[in-house]
Amino acid sequence: MTTQKSLMMTKRQLVLDVLRDPERKSLLRIFLEFIYLYFYYREFPRQYLSCYLFKKDKKNIRDYLPWKYLYGIKEFFIEKEVREVLENKLFFDFYYRPFGVSLPEIIMSNYRDVFALRGKTRKVSNVEEFKTLLEEIFNEHPDSDSMIIKKAYWSYGGDKVFKIFKDQVRDDHNLMTELYSTVIKTGYLFQEVVVQHSEMNKLNPSCLNTLRIDTFINPDGQIEIISAYLRMSFRNSFVDNITSGGLQVGVDKNTGLLKKEGFSVFRNVGAKTFTAHPVTSTVFENFKIPYFEEARELVVKVAGLMPGLRLVGWDVAISETGPVLIEGNSDYDNTGNNLSEGGFLTNPVFRKILAEYWDLRKLKTKSGRGHLQSRLSSFKKAAEPEVVCLTT
Repeated sequence: MTTQKSLMMTKRQLVLDVLRDPERKSLLRIFLEFIYLYFYYREFPRQYLSCYLFKKDKKNIRDYLPWKYLYGIKEFFIEKEVREVLENKLFFDFYYRPFGVSLPEIIMSNYRDVFALRGKTRKVSNVEEFKTLLEEIFNEHPDSDSMIIKKAYWSYGGDKVFKIFKDQVRDDHNLMTELYSTVIKTGYLFQEVVVQHSEMNKLNPSCLNTLRIDTFINPDGQIEIISAYLRMSFRNSFVDNITSGGLQVGVDKNTGLLKKEGFSVFRNVGAKTFTAHPVTSTVFENFKIPYFEEARELVVKVAGLMPGLRLVGWDVAISETGPVLIEGNSDYDNTGNNLSEGGFLTNPVFRKILAEYWDLRKLKTKSGRGHLQSRLSSFKKAAEPEVVCLTT
């Protein structure tokens, strides 16, 4: 169990790490910029640390939006009636698979203690029956030694995603007991493991390294790719999501080449950034993502299949035969975009989204005043480039 004392020690270590960082700005400049962002966006500027704005090379600090701003924007571009297509992973498979979209194969699903397999349902009453069911699946798939188990709906950041191996089902009773008690509380999908491209293994072979590619359907109905970045495990973990301790690197959305610098979660690594993967030592800059053009074509295709979802973050894996669509997200923060783009407000497509958001917001209500109106005004002002210069 994590205690408050240990949390304070961790915070103290992070503060010391920033203070010792040779690339940091002066303490006075850090203080002034922090206060400036607090009053400009009218909220605690968490992005100052999570996006490494204390480093000397970060001059366009206002281009890094607070992490939750995208939540407020997305409600104007996502129709609530259809967002379940993305947020329920079972519905996601039912909807997109008939269009010939490459997806991970679902072996089984459950809702609490009722499991659906091979066109039939089966009630599982205890952990021994659960183990027997998993053993049957592995026996039917002799070429597979593992499977992915993930929450069917409203999961985020790699939470409630498990990878189990055949020998664990047989030998690790405690793990199976814990997994069973978790799975029967709600609904889960049991999927075949996607075997990724050998080139992607050079980055980190322990996890499925996935692309996050954001798309926007503009007012003319055209689909634009906003940005792209690659997510991978920071260590020898099968989860790639940055919020789960992963590592991300920006991708040039036109060429599929990785950018120079990689980032993890500030609370895990402090002021450190990466130019190569810490496990494999593979250098990021100019690393070519295989099948990237096909991945672009895939997300543009699926974005057009549900016009009510105008702003979506798609997760795509790269197998030996091409891209595989893992999931789509209508509810995510903009930390990854901030990091990959050097401030999300530098992205020209996002600036168009912001301008339309402002217009849609004004149409929705003309009576907003006070703090809300002030925050919206800051969005409008943000459409005009500005570099903040503070003298220390």
